[in-house]
Amino acid sequence: MTGQQFGLDGLPEGERDRLRLRLEHLLEVETGFRSGSRYWARPGEPRAAYDPAVTTLTGRRRAKAAELGALSQQEMRQLGWSGVGERTLGRMAAAYRDLGPAGLIDGRRVGAPRGRRSIGPEVEEAMRAVHEQCLLRSRISMASRERLIHQYVRETFPDRNMRVPHRTTLARVWREWLGPGGGRQRYVRSAAAVPASAGVAVVASRPGQVVVLDSTPLPVKVLDDVFGTPITVHLTIALDAYTHSIVAFRLTPVAESSVEVAMLLRDVLSPLPMRPGWGEVMAWPYPGVPAALVADLAGGPVAGLPFFTPEAITVDHGAAFKNHHLVEVARTLGVDVLPARAMRPADKAACERAFAAIQSLLLELVPGWRGIDVADRGADPEADAAWTVAEMEHLLASWIVAVWQNRRLDQHAPAWDPSGRHSPNTLFAAAAARDGIALEIPPPDLYYKLLPVHFAKVDARRGVKVGGL
Repeated sequence: MTGQQFGLDGLPEGERDRLRLRLEHLLEVETGFRSGSRYWARPGEPRAAYDPAVTTLTGRRRAKAAELGALSQQEMRQLGWSGVGERTLGRMAAAYRDLGPAGLIDGRRVGAPRGRRSIGPEVEEAMRAVHEQCLLRSRISMASRERLIHQYVRETFPDRNMRVPHRTTLARVWREWLGPGGGRQRYVRSAAAVPASAGVAVVASRPGQVVVLDSTPLPVKVLDDVFGTPITVHLTIALDAYTHSIVAFRLTPVAESSVEVAMLLRDVLSPLPMRPGWGEVMAWPYPGVPAALVADLAGGPVAGLPFFTPEAITVDHGAAFKNHHLVEVARTLGVDVLPARAMRPADKAACERAFAAIQSLLLELVPGWRGIDVADRGADPEADAAWTVAEMEHLLASWIVAVWQNRRLDQHAPAWDPSGRHSPNTLFAAAAARDGIALEIPPPDLYYKLLPVHFAKVDARRGVKVGGL
């Protein structure tokens, strides 16, 4: 695979059409014919302004710049060009001579065009072989990689007298083709071990299509509800990838278990009832559905938090998410499990960003905040703890419904309105108006179906024995 082919592989269909139109305009400037040859001339070609027999290259470029400047806004958007002049056409012609059609790809849309004339197939083979070798070794510098590339070329192609480019060129092409290589070796090996099909980004287009689950220790010391001693609890959330709604959360005094994750999924399916002290501002009528109907189905007033049946969930490889019980729960609910790559937190970037937002917007202001790092911890955060687990759970629920669900998503705006002011609630309302909404309230006996099954042994003298007890 050459560098030019590498740049064209996987190009979206729309970008291919845009590339074809750009190539036709450029070939008409360079040759007078949109096909690039007089043998495949179209009717009416060459046009008077582009006839190579009576015009110069500079004149044709000037005419093409004027023609492109007179196009409508829709035609310019289709080409992806704006303000194209003679010098821009000259640069495009040079890029086309160097890289072929890949030189006309808009790097802002699909990444910069890749490939170098100085990188032949032999050097490219050497670079990819060294990259495969470096995945299994300890991390080395680019200078050492360069020596290995020279060694591979000398040993594999001894009779060709190959010239290997300078280290700066190798480093630049290495970054373009194989990545910057700034990650830890175990992370790089973990990413490389995943099949190519598993590395395709999942783009959510509707609520509930992908729900991301993750857990983290709550950076606030809270008081135990029974003894009143300061303890550390774990926060587990379920985040909808499309609307960025925190559709469910759980606080556990110890590390999360599969039972807590199963109940978290059950909470995603169930509406959140209104709590004492919540006013009308916390209630949110579902789009196109009367509030009385939702309250009748749920058995009471419902808070402004979406609920739906998830289609797929993304989890990491923690013990609470990677066990037979959770697999059985997902099968019971009809949910697909999409495991993230090992040691790759970027696969759950939206969830990690939500944790950071909760910390900066809420938890840093709560008494008992113990900081992110031990070096930044206060003198005695346990003595500052003033909230019980139940009070902290109520605080988080109130903040999620009142603040998070109505907060503007600056960095996660939808593709169809990137400059609009959208919140998780408005995105859910827009999706409901477009696709409708399915109000499916789970039956009460679903709790029993999601609990783990234990085989009980009946002893005639000592009773029932469950789990060794």
